[in-house]
Amino acid sequence: MGRKLFCCAAAVALAAAGIYLNNTSLLAEHRPGKPVLLAHRGIAQRFDETDLKNDTCTAARMLPPKHDYLENTVRSMQAGFAAGADIVEIDVHPTTDGEFAVFHDWTLDCRTDGHGVTRAHAMADMKKLDIGYGYTADGGKSFPFRGRGIGMMPTLAEGLSTFPDRRFLINVKSRDPSEGEKLAAVLNGLPAARRADIIVYGGDEPIDVVRRLSPDIRTASRQSLKGCLFGYIGYGWTGVLPDACKHRMMLVPINIAPWLWGWPDRFLNRMADAGTEVFVLGPYRGSDFSTGIDDPLLLARLPQDYAAGIWTNEIEAIGKLAK
Repeated sequence: MGRKLFCCAAAVALAAAGIYLNNTSLLAEHRPGKPVLLAHRGIAQRFDETDLKNDTCTAARMLPPKHDYLENTVRSMQAGFAAGADIVEIDVHPTTDGEFAVFHDWTLDCRTDGHGVTRAHAMADMKKLDIGYGYTADGGKSFPFRGRGIGMMPTLAEGLSTFPDRRFLINVKSRDPSEGEKLAAVLNGLPAARRADIIVYGGDEPIDVVRRLSPDIRTASRQSLKGCLFGYIGYGWTGVLPDACKHRMMLVPINIAPWLWGWPDRFLNRMADAGTEVFVLGPYRGSDFSTGIDDPLLLARLPQDYAAGIWTNEIEAIGKLAK
């Protein structure tokens, strides 16, 4: 009996040692480089994030403005890149005249002087709107950007052509498969080198279509993010990656990252070898994946010499600190 127990204990110890050696970051190669900074919506007005819902009008709960940039504009993109962003995230909607509008909201009523569902309008008409119309930091007593955003809603084509050598993360706001077809057609019309600079994320259905029609584009959806994260936690210790972790964008909340097998270097190497780009977010607390690395304390929680992606809503501050 004693010999059997000894053999079992030895086998368990060997297995544990094997798992440790296969996953410890201490023995992994550290890939040199600098962090890759992703500016969520470029430089944007911040807002009170308490009890947000999908239909919350965030322009109506703007915090006192520190600058005059409006999100998803060419001017905001330029400022984001100038502040140190390697990638700027933008939101898109298809229009009735065959364009893609760069605009966040599902409807026009919150931010603009227009009305109705964004995708139900022609781009030619939305070019006439004031996208700064609805911003207020004092409950509607004043609207500091009203009249200053007329004609500033860009098309996706304008954004890509204005910054031909810059990287973009494109957010598809719907769950409509036909939107994936339309976006894939636009992306497939770009040179291969340009497509390599673009990542697309959004609803499961349109992202599945983009992935099928434009297989060289890195993508992410709620389904792929959950599949990669849970699959990797479940059996990533073997070194085998879930399909959801291959040729994707992976978002990792900073409070979950230390629990991933091989974090940081071995994990990041595995993802890079699979063609997946990793971006660390702010802490996950049961809400959606929208918080970023937005202050020095969160930035300091990243590993020393961290050289992968950082998602931030405060590129002005994080750009200076990270680079």
